[in-house]
Amino acid sequence: MQALIRFLRPLACAAAALTLAGAAWAQSSGAAAAPAAVTAPKGPPAGFVAPAEPKSEETNAQRAKSQPGNNSPYWREVRESGNREGTTSSGIEEGGVLIQSFVQYPGSRFTTAGEAWRQVRNQWIIPYGGALLLIAALALALFYWRKGPLGGHEADTGRVIERFTPLERAAHWTNAIAFVVLAVSGIVMAFGKFFLLPIIGSTLFGWLTYALKNAHNFAGPLFAVSLVIVIITFVKDNLPRAEDWTWIAKGGGMLGSHEVPSHRFNAGEKGIFWLGVFLLGLIVVVSGLVLDKVVPGLAYLRSDMQIAHMVHAAAAMVMMALFIGHIYMGTVGMKGAYSAMRTGYVDEGWAKEHHELWYDDIKAGRIPAQRSTPAQPGTPAQPA
Repeated sequence: MQALIRFLRPLACAAAALTLAGAAWAQSSGAAAAPAAVTAPKGPPAGFVAPAEPKSEETNAQRAKSQPGNNSPYWREVRESGNREGTTSSGIEEGGVLIQSFVQYPGSRFTTAGEAWRQVRNQWIIPYGGALLLIAALALALFYWRKGPLGGHEADTGRVIERFTPLERAAHWTNAIAFVVLAVSGIVMAFGKFFLLPIIGSTLFGWLTYALKNAHNFAGPLFAVSLVIVIITFVKDNLPRAEDWTWIAKGGGMLGSHEVPSHRFNAGEKGIFWLGVFLLGLIVVVSGLVLDKVVPGLAYLRSDMQIAHMVHAAAAMVMMALFIGHIYMGTVGMKGAYSAMRTGYVDEGWAKEHHELWYDDIKAGRIPAQRSTPAQPGTPAQPA
């Protein structure tokens, strides 16, 4: 390689010298031969007035005269102030604000409020919320694959106990159906462009999301009312007890052959009630009603809606992850659980296996085996 460089270096120097000599000869020849005629450049048309040179201190009105169409003073002021009011026909508060003030939401940079909200949604809520839902579903699928459905160790006795009254079942199913509509529509609106749009196309996806958005808005108030009824109906039997700590310490016995004795609802179900139904449910309902603009006394500024959306979406993701487990245990995860909510009754063997302390209270007469009237066929009389 060094030998090649030494060989090419003299050639390169000679080529450069020839190029410079040719350029000098062309210049001297051009100077000697004057052109026959020189065409004068064309001037501006008659009546033309050149625009004045723009000045940095000009207002937007002055700039419109000196340089029509250039409104850089306006947007310079927008960038400097972070909040600029313009003229709009909306007639509502904040209707003329074109760019919001600078804020920093949790997880965003210090930037305009609209951009900060976008960063929180796209960089935190969507990716981590979607990952949470997938992890919850995958974990339950693995648990079912290795463990299978729980229960079935106690033989049926033929004697049934009323576990849920008609009112309790009506409240639960109303709330459950509204929740499914909200969950499906929310998942499609949040994640649909990633897994549905490439399959069904933009036209069908647009109609689908439009329909689900309206279904989401109408199911929300139904979910809110039924949620309050569910809380009032089931709060008494979900109050913490000393036996719940034993259930928690032993993990409910889910990895063993027998469950830890519990009352009508075990500690896991109580956790779903207080965290998923009560706390997250109320957060989702209140923030959803703000997004629906049905809460009186609010100005519904863009910042209010952005904060409500972030709270609503984050709480909904965690709530759906919890309820995936609840739906699993109420359907394929536990034998007889779905039948209990569908008919309201369970066999004594099922009650003894899954909620032994509740079964003991019934056998001792502290809790009636039949709480609704009239009694259903096959229901035993009150135990002594």
